[in-house]
Amino acid sequence: MLPHSQILTFEEITEVVRVAVSLGVSKVRITGGEPLVRHDVVHLIEQLSALDGIKDLSMTTNGILLSKYAIALREAGLHRVNVSLDTMNPVQFEHITRGGNIEDVIRGIDAALEAGLKPLKLNCVIKESSDDIDAKSVSEFAKARNIQVRFIRQMSLSKGHFSIVEGGSGGDCAHCNRLRLTANGKVKPCLFNDREFDVRELGAAEAIRLAVIGKPECGSHNYTGEFYNIGG
Repeated sequence: MLPHSQILTFEEITEVVRVAVSLGVSKVRITGGEPLVRHDVVHLIEQLSALDGIKDLSMTTNGILLSKYAIALREAGLHRVNVSLDTMNPVQFEHITRGGNIEDVIRGIDAALEAGLKPLKLNCVIKESSDDIDAKSVSEFAKARNIQVRFIRQMSLSKGHFSIVEGGSGGDCAHCNRLRLTANGKVKPCLFNDREFDVRELGAAEAIRLAVIGKPECGSHNYTGEFYNIGG
């Protein structure tokens, strides 16, 4: 819930990424919130894909609008997508997403595969184990389509609850080299930390430099943000 003036424009995002690439960044992921609800997001992908040096341009989406945009995203230069999917139970899915239709997500996944957005991966949040009934249903769905699943233990920023992603590399502090750019222009060296550096105040290069220098040895707690306003 921010005024439009506080949200980075596509041109500002592209400039930050251009600077980051010039400093050695080669992998860029568009996440959210839900990136496909942002007006003209395909144009942002076009701008980013035109930058020399990006070897991996990806997006994390809930998949609900993916069938509408899959071909356009691929043509704009997106390489691949991760789709968030925590259950295959339609009733449970509707409850988790507060009204979503799982059939929209399935259509989106199939459209992405057909468009060539590969390797497509599923992000499945678990409370206890990947042997939970909902997680197993997602795993079986993925196996049938020959796609990968990453099981992510439910996290809490303020309590410092996180763990290494099963089937992925996230959450492994000893090997983490990720930075996050928030919608309102803050570069965060770690989700589980309150540090952030404003690209509008400092300039992209300085904000990125300070974020790299200030990257903590290990995640701890974040008391100033939640996933809904810094990105999930």
